[in-house]
Amino acid sequence: MNSKTIEAPTGAIAGAFTASDYKKGQPRWCPGCGDHFFLASLHKAMAEVGVAPHNMAVISGIGCSSRLPYYVSTYAMQTIHGRAASIATGAKVANPDLTIWQVSGDGDGLAIGGNHFIHAMRRNIDLNMILLNNRIYGLTKGQYSPTSPRGFVSKSSPYGTVEDPFRPAELCFGARGKFFARSVATDNAETVSILKAAYHHKGAAVCEILQNCVIFNNGCYDPVYTKEGRKQNCIYVRHGEKLVFGPNNEYGLVQQGFGLKVVTIGEDGYTLDDVLVHDAHCEDDTLQLKLAMMDNEHGFPVALGVIRDVEAPTYNDAVHQQLADVAAQKKYHNFMELLETNDTWEVK
Repeated sequence: MNSKTIEAPTGAIAGAFTASDYKKGQPRWCPGCGDHFFLASLHKAMAEVGVAPHNMAVISGIGCSSRLPYYVSTYAMQTIHGRAASIATGAKVANPDLTIWQVSGDGDGLAIGGNHFIHAMRRNIDLNMILLNNRIYGLTKGQYSPTSPRGFVSKSSPYGTVEDPFRPAELCFGARGKFFARSVATDNAETVSILKAAYHHKGAAVCEILQNCVIFNNGCYDPVYTKEGRKQNCIYVRHGEKLVFGPNNEYGLVQQGFGLKVVTIGEDGYTLDDVLVHDAHCEDDTLQLKLAMMDNEHGFPVALGVIRDVEAPTYNDAVHQQLADVAAQKKYHNFMELLETNDTWEVK
């Protein structure tokens, strides 16, 4: 680390660092891989957050995306397949002041690591959990993953998969997750924005990054991978703002029964007053989940931004509070005091 990093204060100070302070090595990913785009956004978000590199840790599992710890100038660890969340949990409980970015792919995080993923949500451990979702196993050369769509043809499903995929948002909400956000890897500004929101959220924060695999699943996110595509096919959700979208914000989301409906504002009697307002902080996740589950195939825009952001007690804080409470009730606080607590004998 350079001298600037070593002398940095423990707390976060905006403007104290630049993206270059967090860069390391030469990324070895295929040209055009979404990992390149995300890494640049992560470096920028780290700098804008302002936590010193030596007060951060990036922890991953195994996979193409899990090579990311090699390219950050922070504490970093590439662990074993599917176990990033468990290692990150241990690091956070052992050192609560450490800012931890946990990075997993859809295979690493939701297949062998699926159990750790849902329990990190349930426990609400203060981790920034990044899910880089390209709907394929890239490192092992193109097998279908837990997020590959039914019928997907791959090396391990030459006649098409006969399974329905996991939907990360549904897993997060079902495991009582308190924070879920989504962006597209090529959308630097939005990716930086949700990463910063994840950092400021106290608890398990999941950021799903939609990204392309140019070798084994090229074009899987074509409708949303360009700026023009996102104007047509996405909606940027902002807490407290109307749920409008389209090149000129001409479309809106309104409630229809227990579901949502896309309307053209100014037509069929619908006005801006009828359009729903996004509430990311609502404890009731009914509308948030409906937003997170929208897709183009069913005539809805893909929701990008912070979809859910609700505060709740964290596992790591609860553990340390419990330790403090128990210690306060004990008559001894170290080994020598323990030896002198009960009856003693002197042997002559």
